[in-house]
Amino acid sequence: MIKVLILDDDPMVAEFNKRYLNEVEGYELAAMAKSFTEAMEVIKTVDIDLLLLDIYMAGKNGLELLQHIRTKNKWKIDVILVTAADDVDSIQTALRYGAVDYIIKPFEFERFNQALTTYREKYHLLNKQNSFNQAELDRKILHQNESKHASLPKGLTPNTLKVIVDAILEKRDEPFSTDEIAERVQVSRVSVRKYIKFLKEMGVLGERMTYGAIGRPVYLYVNKDLTKLTFQHFS
Repeated sequence: MIKVLILDDDPMVAEFNKRYLNEVEGYELAAMAKSFTEAMEVIKTVDIDLLLLDIYMAGKNGLELLQHIRTKNKWKIDVILVTAADDVDSIQTALRYGAVDYIIKPFEFERFNQALTTYREKYHLLNKQNSFNQAELDRKILHQNESKHASLPKGLTPNTLKVIVDAILEKRDEPFSTDEIAERVQVSRVSVRKYIKFLKEMGVLGERMTYGAIGRPVYLYVNKDLTKLTFQHFS
């Protein structure tokens, strides 16, 4: 679980952020704080992975806390700003000190969920691999190859792709066949086969051959690097 510290001096807003956090899988609220001093007390005594940080508060503000964390270089804590501060100076300062995302209040759950889902996937990638080649780094971490209007191969549609991806993700690490996915999503085997071929060529599915009960070869697939975010920009 990713351990989170929420820093906001408004109790109602802090509770609001807490409820949103509870809706996102893979996170655990470690503590809540209302000031620079309280936050530092938590950081010094609790292992925190992610700080959800407001800027405006009495005393030292959130950007001062971010700067303090970075310049001391003692704590490996990632930071997402959740703040009403929409001025360019605040945004630039936060990014220069390594904020991984910046959410401007007021915001919808969809934006909050997007930020935490993206962070969670990068967090797990960076903690399970020792190294990346350039192509992996660009695609998995930096998203250099993503295009907002990337096109799917002819005959494939974003909606059907999403349905099939969701069905595959439900399998987790369990191998599956084209027939199983076709039955689950109620799409023809021929169509599902085209989507699975596309996913395999993208390198996010693995393939292996086995033999069925009557000795005929059966192709099984397994999730290698497929996530809901992988194809969110396809149109």
